Amino acid sequence: MSKLRIVLIDYGVGNTRSVVNAISQLDYRVSISDKVADIKSADALVLPGVGAFETVMSNLRSRGLQEVLNEEVLVNQKPILGICAGMQMLATSSEENGHHEGLDWIKGRVVKLDLPAQYSVPHVGWNNISVLKKDILFTRLENDSHFYFDHSYHFVPDNPAHIAATCDYGVNVTAAVQDRHIFGVQFHPEKSQVNGLKLFRSIFSGLAQYA
Repeated sequence: MSKLRIVLIDYGVGNTRSVVNAISQLDYRVSISDKVADIKSADALVLPGVGAFETVMSNLRSRGLQEVLNEEVLVNQKPILGICAGMQMLATSSEENGHHEGLDWIKGRVVKLDLPAQYSVPHVGWNNISVLKKDILFTRLENDSHFYFDHSYHFVPDNPAHIAATCDYGVNVTAAVQDRHIFGVQFHPEKSQVNGLKLFRSIFSGLAQYA
């Protein structure tokens, strides 16, 4: 079993159990917690998420987790992976159901998908991705690999250099972001079968350099 200690942030929403089950298949030590001590002792963090932006951010703040996450991620440079709404939380703000402040770790906005008429919202199902940054999220994956998406809003970073992958769904949708040790994926690796497991293996093998 890998010595890397991975903690999924528990803030009362999100598909935590399915993510843990997927990562556990790869023989990593992974747990779910909202305890400050566990977050501080982790080598890497995962911020899962499903649901509306306002709800997920409100739950995170109501549990007093934003302060410790800012310290661990921004000050101590601890690697973190945001999944789906967890990726959107990395942004500066979201326009979903009004204007709401995010973690502001990667500058940008979360906006509603504005698509040609033949494309439906939400974007649900399998899509191939175009990889712009292979290291470290996609080191074990081929360009044009497919993943499972389920979202109505997407992250538009201020700096295009922070986009690690895109998918074509009528428009170019940000599929993954990266700024140094901060990573996010719009799709659900835990629902993406073999490719999802390859992505988890890619990132957690690569994160050993930070631990």
